[in-house]
Amino acid sequence: MKSDIQIAQSIKQLHITKVAQKLNINEEELDLYGKYKAKLPLTLIDEEKVAACKLILVSAISPTPAGEGKTTTSIGLSEGLNRIGKKTTVVLREPSLGPVFGIKGGAAGGGWSQVLPMEEINLHFTGDFSAIEKANNLLAALIDNNLQNKKYGLNLDPRTIAWKRVMDMNDRSLRKIMVGMGGTANGVPRETGFDITAASEIMAILCLSKNLEDLKTRMGNIFIGYTMDKKPIYARDLKAQGAMAALLKDAIRPNLVQTIEGNPAIIHGGPFANIAQGTNSILATKLGMSLSDYVVTEAGFGFDLGAEKFLNIKCKTAGLSPNAVVIVATVRALKYHGGQSLKTLGEPNAKAVSKGCENLEKHLENAKQFGIPAVVAINRFTLDTEEELQVIRDKCKALGVEAIDSEVWAKGGGGALDLAHAVSKIADQWNQQFNPTYEWNWTVEEKINAIATKIYGAKNVEYSTDAKADIKRINNLGLSHLPICVAKTQKSLSDNPDLIGRPKDFTLNVREIEIAAGAGFIIPITGEMMRMPGLPDIPAAEHIDIDADGKIEGLF
Repeated sequence: MKSDIQIAQSIKQLHITKVAQKLNINEEELDLYGKYKAKLPLTLIDEEKVAACKLILVSAISPTPAGEGKTTTSIGLSEGLNRIGKKTTVVLREPSLGPVFGIKGGAAGGGWSQVLPMEEINLHFTGDFSAIEKANNLLAALIDNNLQNKKYGLNLDPRTIAWKRVMDMNDRSLRKIMVGMGGTANGVPRETGFDITAASEIMAILCLSKNLEDLKTRMGNIFIGYTMDKKPIYARDLKAQGAMAALLKDAIRPNLVQTIEGNPAIIHGGPFANIAQGTNSILATKLGMSLSDYVVTEAGFGFDLGAEKFLNIKCKTAGLSPNAVVIVATVRALKYHGGQSLKTLGEPNAKAVSKGCENLEKHLENAKQFGIPAVVAINRFTLDTEEELQVIRDKCKALGVEAIDSEVWAKGGGGALDLAHAVSKIADQWNQQFNPTYEWNWTVEEKINAIATKIYGAKNVEYSTDAKADIKRINNLGLSHLPICVAKTQKSLSDNPDLIGRPKDFTLNVREIEIAAGAGFIIPITGEMMRMPGLPDIPAAEHIDIDADGKIEGLF
């Protein structure tokens, strides 16, 4: 059996200009990055066409170590839709190097449902992450320079500065560091740290901005901290936004690539869904919708995280509303949620599948709360038994939802024809706006409570002393109108990663609340969330190599 990278390298790719022609884009409108990648101009966005396009959101059950396959399903579904005559573009996030070299691997799909060029997408791609990293770290440098500057400084209180540097790598040793050591010439000593680039507020801003001017304004709105006399300071006070925006003049433009079957794919941005909004950029989505009749996009992790934020933050910001939701589930993942050991997931256990379906049921209930019709895509594996698959089908039927087998990993678009027919039928018939979980003008506590009780299934919310002080600070800054972006483990509907399945009557514990005024949301932190992951005992990087001819192997 071929590996993902072997399959990807076996495909003769179309020149990117040929892919662009499928979207009626002239070569002169492209900014070419070699033969197989190009930047798209924002002038191609057409709001009338956006309104007419059918938007399909792919989400999933709560993630497990067994994997679910959202990206693979998204790509395969777009292939299937194109096969049945629906002009479709898949719009995805860019992979982060940290997971690529860590434990998760790449994020370009798998098997016969991949986006190409797989190696370049998973590595440096078009340099967007690097530009975001540089803009973030420019602001960090300006902050430390201002602390050092006694004549023109803003009298910043270093104890209140939360802005960190970022790098696109899993490196736990950088979570907490001291800077400014070695004497007064080297700056003001203070404790800070590094986040991974995908967790940067700059990444969130890029993905929520409507244009370059909006991007610049949002970066000026980044909250830095307070002066010694308690005056709030923003990035605009440091006159940072212009230079930061200049670094992102190319990164703001979405990237055009292709699927294995030569269909268009737009890839842009990559915020994590457990600590940010977890979806590709508004600009990428609108570009895809301007150029196609159908757009398939995904939101990170389970419906409780990525999809909730996609709807309550991204769609509300952009004025979008999906026409259909696809929730991906696997027999293996449902057995895990049903209590079966990870080591024995290959063994048949219909009873565990049935128990695990409680998790799927909650995510379907959440889709129903938003008022969006849903389809379940059963991502099939060779060891799945017919009895186990039938358990899922019967459960979905009892819930009034269609469950359809998907074999896109093995068959590409040919493994998604039934799914494509079902999803397009729903999308063609559904034109209503979704029902948000909360209104942005509610109090901070009301919004958090709505997400916790309605989406997660919590009984109540408890706030630490720090979190209560943070809410008071948010109110004093006049930012209580911002939407909520909960930082929570992806492994559970609760804030406890060990509570798999469908936990009930639990308390959501909010330990602190961060401000992302530039991105335009506030972030309640629950559990032990980290913004700088670490590498596993055996990193994926150990298996990646390159030969004398420049051929890369070991990526997955």
